[in-house]
Amino acid sequence: MAKYVLAEPIQYLKGVGPARADVLAQSGIKSYRDLLHYYPRRYLDHSSVSRVIHLQTEGETVTIIGTVRSVEVVAGRNRQRLEVLIRDDWNGHLKLIWFKGVKWIQKAFAPGYRIAFTGEVSRFGRSWSMVHPDFDRLDEGGPQLSTGRIMALYPGSARLQGVGLSSRSFRNIIYQLIKTRGLEFPHVLPEWVQQRYRLLDGRVALRAIHFPRSHEELEQARYRLKFEELFFLQLLLRYTKKKRAERTGIRLNGPGVRYRQFINEVLPFELTQGQNDALETIEQDMLSGYPMYRMLQGDVGCGKTVVAVAALILVVDSRFQGVFMAPTEVLAEQQYASLCKYLEPLGIRVGLLIGGQRKRVREQTLAEIASGQINIVAGTHAVFQEQVKFRNLALAVVDEQHRFGVEQRASLVAKGENPHVLLMSATPIPRSLSLTMYGDLSMTTIRDLPKGRKRIITKLLRESRRVQMEAIVLEQLRQGRQAYIVYPQVDESEKSDLKNAEAGFLAWRQLYQEDKVGLVHGRMKGQEKEAVMARFKSGEVQILVATTVIEVGVDAPEATVIVIEHAERFGLSQLHQLRGRVGRGRHQSYCILMAEWRQSRESKERLNVIERTTDGFEISEADLRLRGAGDLFGTRQSGLPELRIAEIPEDAPTLEKAQEAAKELWEQDPELALPQHQAMYTYFETFILARMEGYARTG
Repeated sequence: MAKYVLAEPIQYLKGVGPARADVLAQSGIKSYRDLLHYYPRRYLDHSSVSRVIHLQTEGETVTIIGTVRSVEVVAGRNRQRLEVLIRDDWNGHLKLIWFKGVKWIQKAFAPGYRIAFTGEVSRFGRSWSMVHPDFDRLDEGGPQLSTGRIMALYPGSARLQGVGLSSRSFRNIIYQLIKTRGLEFPHVLPEWVQQRYRLLDGRVALRAIHFPRSHEELEQARYRLKFEELFFLQLLLRYTKKKRAERTGIRLNGPGVRYRQFINEVLPFELTQGQNDALETIEQDMLSGYPMYRMLQGDVGCGKTVVAVAALILVVDSRFQGVFMAPTEVLAEQQYASLCKYLEPLGIRVGLLIGGQRKRVREQTLAEIASGQINIVAGTHAVFQEQVKFRNLALAVVDEQHRFGVEQRASLVAKGENPHVLLMSATPIPRSLSLTMYGDLSMTTIRDLPKGRKRIITKLLRESRRVQMEAIVLEQLRQGRQAYIVYPQVDESEKSDLKNAEAGFLAWRQLYQEDKVGLVHGRMKGQEKEAVMARFKSGEVQILVATTVIEVGVDAPEATVIVIEHAERFGLSQLHQLRGRVGRGRHQSYCILMAEWRQSRESKERLNVIERTTDGFEISEADLRLRGAGDLFGTRQSGLPELRIAEIPEDAPTLEKAQEAAKELWEQDPELALPQHQAMYTYFETFILARMEGYARTG
């Protein structure tokens, strides 16, 4: 293939060189394309810069440009602070103050430096100040001002700053690239896509995102590049799904005697309509002769695990093996116990693989997996290890799948001959996110809950109402029920005044019966955790004080109340998962959120959502809106390219259009071989497919 301009290394660009190239490579910037897609984090509009003499309102967020007059580290009673005094062009003075990161931030300033500061202003007497503002070092003149008054400011780090890569440096380097090679940049979208969706020319968009001549041009450039990013993501999803469909899968024989026994005799309850529908779909997939790659999603407590167990029995009835992956040892051990309870009466052998097992036990388990004596394996990341060999793996079930990386899932799939894959998630996935990250999967959703389940009552309480919380917990305990008390950290920390599990354990032992209170957290050894969990499940322990180690999988039907301390510190999905530890039996259950009341607006909104609804779909939509896709699941976890400019859900309308265009192109040219699509395919192959090799292997 001819030398592709966007793939050329950046080392030989004016202003880069070997040292800077090495540091940029560590930040993922290796080629011209990487550099052009290193988008500004924000822009400084010179027309909207404020003057110190015009400041009037405290709490207002403004941008001030000034020259550093002095830099001073001031000793305080408990800690140092950094004070930087600047003077703007109209002789107004502003003091900038930092209480954290003093040593590092101090190095960024020196008298005479010209800096742009953005933050909230406060007034002390006649003087104005900002605390912990954003800042960017500027320069006089240069290419960034030759194209207008809107200046790009780039993401930075100590590593980049260490080799002189400031926003000014990035502007100069990118300017040189566009000036010298810009006319060679290929048109990566088909002409008909660009015209139909009224997109700015690609070359113009790349120049305008870094050097906009107006706000209107900047918005057009952003729209074009967001569309392009989402369009190629949709192509990747379709391409991956097509490649998976071309493989030959393991064809099963259909439901056998043990499967029917499990459904009709072993299960102590009747499956819901949602569970039956999910099982029917999964069965059709696994009888098709093609490898299944399906996501099973549903709210906490909807019965996904039972569906997965039934699918594993289908596999064993056809004389194959299955594996049930869990993200933590606590969950893996619990799944192992449940599988043994359900499957051993049917003559199905279950094995457990977790870290820290005794050598003799582990070696025997590995031998029995390799020989096929063990039919189903319950395990954690220990299953990914090279020495774990299956005789004939046909189904991999991955619970809480977003906690596993794409390479880990790929290594699991590689342990069989195109095995079926069932991913499970208890965090319902919003539609916009599923189109972005899971468009290559077949999706099944269980929306109903088992009969008799009561809605969990959620209460949001101030610290001043702690007595009310304790009364609710003690009343449930008097009725013979159990309680979880969840803390955000294990022990006391100098850096934080948050309540902690170890102190909480001692406090609840004083408040209630000492021998009825247990403690479990992530620092404990597996056997210690297992012993405490066994005592809790048997009812010997009534109060389980814990960290988020109990977030998923712990099943204690008599637990009817969960208290979450410092609830403002947890995300919506995590709060919903924790709440799902109760309400698993026939009794009314309660979730009590103890929260500090001096929260951000986002914290208040998050807590109000969790108090108002138990609908996981509504909660996931709110979580996506408040925190974004990266925080909710993480594209790194999914294996897909990280979104550099598009944002979900804000850009959902753009995503819909990009998906529409990708679908039409795919229907026209599923091989991406038509002449008018060659430039697009070269770009797709060079920058998308080449970097997603691991993702393509996961199914």
